[in-house]
Amino acid sequence: MEDLGSVAWPPEPIRTERLVLREAEARDRAGFIDLLASPEVHTYLGGPRPRHALERELSGVPERWPGSFVVDLDGSMIGQILLRRTTGHSRPAAAGKADLGYLFLPRAWGFGYAAEACAAALGWLAGALPGESVMLTTQTANVGSMRLAAKLGFTEVERFEAWGAEQWLGMRSPVTPSG
Repeated sequence: MEDLGSVAWPPEPIRTERLVLREAEARDRAGFIDLLASPEVHTYLGGPRPRHALERELSGVPERWPGSFVVDLDGSMIGQILLRRTTGHSRPAAAGKADLGYLFLPRAWGFGYAAEACAAALGWLAGALPGESVMLTTQTANVGSMRLAAKLGFTEVERFEAWGAEQWLGMRSPVTPSG
């Protein structure tokens, strides 16, 4: 995958009713380690990374590239939104499209933060790259992620088998201004 290279980065922080989407800062390092080492977060993502390895590998300011947003609630990182251009995707329908990914700490689950943050990130992308289609892939077993995809307006393109589980690929067409 590659970044959204033609986009001016970083944007001004994106504020929603409860959240701020912003570029990663040094103070987020512990949050990234918690996110990447969480067995709950990585249930459908191949399992967590070992905490000791993350402590060693993560620099002072992790994940600073166009399309990577920290999701901040009251000054504390609760998740990450990832918008990247797909290259070399195994599914032809996804090739070259923007790809939405997200990870949230378990303590932030069940409050609608993922829907709020993803909608804000998709709104930013629509302004930064008008006409861009966006794809999302998740395991069909990940019921929460499937619900979120539907809520955000993604429609199924196909299902396929990968990593020993059924995967769901959805697409969200560009929002066209009415009038």
